[in-house]
Amino acid sequence: MTNVEGLTTILKQETESYEKLGTLAEQKRQIIIDRDLDALEQSANQEQKLSDELKRLERQRIDILKTFTDDADVIPTVSDVVNALDAESAECAALRKARDAILAAAGQVQFLNSQNEVLLQQAMEMVEFDLTLFKSLRQAPESGNYGKDAYSTGELLPSGGFDAKQ
Repeated sequence: MTNVEGLTTILKQETESYEKLGTLAEQKRQIIIDRDLDALEQSANQEQKLSDELKRLERQRIDILKTFTDDADVIPTVSDVVNALDAESAECAALRKARDAILAAAGQVQFLNSQNEVLLQQAMEMVEFDLTLFKSLRQAPESGNYGKDAYSTGELLPSGGFDAKQ
């Protein structure tokens, strides 16, 4: 197997992993809406496994890309390799197709994750609103009594509301 074929294979495997991440991100949208914390935890665990796999594949891709240059400090990109190949070759076409597929899959995952981020932010705002509402419902109003120093005494009204005694 040539380096170009190996690079194409790695890119295809990365694309598959990104597509799986995209599927998880779509499922996570409904999980967030349903506020299913157990399912959210399971989804996060699956995402972590896929992220570990992507990291492993990335290291392999970088190792293969290093073989395309003599300078150890410079790692060419996949686009650099595509541009260096004969544009008419089958290897170049396959590599270009694999590069475009991974870019599309990663872009879709990024889009879905940004949508989920907005949903999570809105969910957090609703939780904060609910907490503030519950806190205010449990807090009794203060009386209008003032001390000698002209500051409110901070006394709470009786739980029944206003004192009707005169």
